[in-house]
Amino acid sequence: MTRRLSDRGFALLLAALSALGPFSIDTYLPSFPEMAARLGATQLEVQQTLSAYLIPLAAMALWHGALSDALGRRRVILWALGLFAIASLGCAFATRIEHLWLLRAAQGISAGAGIVIGRAIVRDLYDGAAAQRLMSHVAITFALAPAIAPVIGGWLQSWFGWRSVFVFLTLLTGALCFVSWRWLPETLPPEKRQSLHPAYLSRTYWKVLSTPSFLAATAALACNFCGFFIYVLSAPVFLMTHLGLSERSFLWLFGPAMGGLMLGSWLSGRLAGKLTPMQCILRGYGLMAVAVAFNLAVSYLLPAGIPQSVAPLFVYTTGMALAMSALTLLGLDPFATERGLAASVQTFLQSGTNGLVAGLVVPLLWGSTQVLAWGMAGFAWCGLVATLLHVRSRTVA
Repeated sequence: MTRRLSDRGFALLLAALSALGPFSIDTYLPSFPEMAARLGATQLEVQQTLSAYLIPLAAMALWHGALSDALGRRRVILWALGLFAIASLGCAFATRIEHLWLLRAAQGISAGAGIVIGRAIVRDLYDGAAAQRLMSHVAITFALAPAIAPVIGGWLQSWFGWRSVFVFLTLLTGALCFVSWRWLPETLPPEKRQSLHPAYLSRTYWKVLSTPSFLAATAALACNFCGFFIYVLSAPVFLMTHLGLSERSFLWLFGPAMGGLMLGSWLSGRLAGKLTPMQCILRGYGLMAVAVAFNLAVSYLLPAGIPQSVAPLFVYTTGMALAMSALTLLGLDPFATERGLAASVQTFLQSGTNGLVAGLVVPLLWGSTQVLAWGMAGFAWCGLVATLLHVRSRTVA
């Protein structure tokens, strides 16, 4: 039997569920060098554990929402947390890089449930400005996880070695599973649940994937995030090689970035109901444009170092977060009765983009701070174009 949470507690729980996936990426980044040495793997092979995680995460994201539409939000989240805990424990005992690829894939299968179903829960309960405010509160708390994850991972790596990171993830997931079992309510009553019949699912997937405004908003979200995510994926090289920092220094990257995410999310909540969603989005792109120009100037005119090389990330993530909640909700707006499935497709497309960027694009960008800066610029530009296409498609519709 669940107990009722306050609004703040509910937002905190949704944020924790959503943050589990990113947290399990950022926590083990400081361990990459030791993992390569202990498992007899190359740096590229260790990097591929990110793709092994992100691609199944994207594929299963298509099903988390549909399953929660049919079986209820709470049940699917609890089963996903259980699987994630088991896979995390397996990672702690991996003896070959191939084992780690498989177990990271198992983590990815279950990791997306929180963020997919969390979005659907928000839309189950709220509309309009109230939904944007709750999404912003979730995002503020969500932003803390990637900031502290590499710090925790760095200290665990220093004290106990890389396997301790996955033991920590196992314990953390077990605790989150208990809290969800005790306090997460069911927000989708049986009379509102949808069928898992293949014919229904195929029609609904086609409806979602053939909606231009949804595709454009989702593309904008993915591109905006990749402008920052390339630095997350390149963190070991960016911090240890280019900036000459130690494995305990990941906060220099994640602190400013997550501070920007928190500030942008706070601004989004404050401006909900005062500005239109599109006005929030355009202000977000204004900040991202400033960050891109700042980043390019720093990379060419100043030596790589602290704080100049990480300061643009604070500005960029502030703008990204200011636009994020509104873009997410605008993308889901056309689907009143298929929110879980639509949120699944949204997460699938974003995560699939992240996985491709991790495996194919980031190794081409991490060679210098200048190339990384151009990567940020390119993704931000693509995000702006996608947003303008979203506006056009809504106008035509």
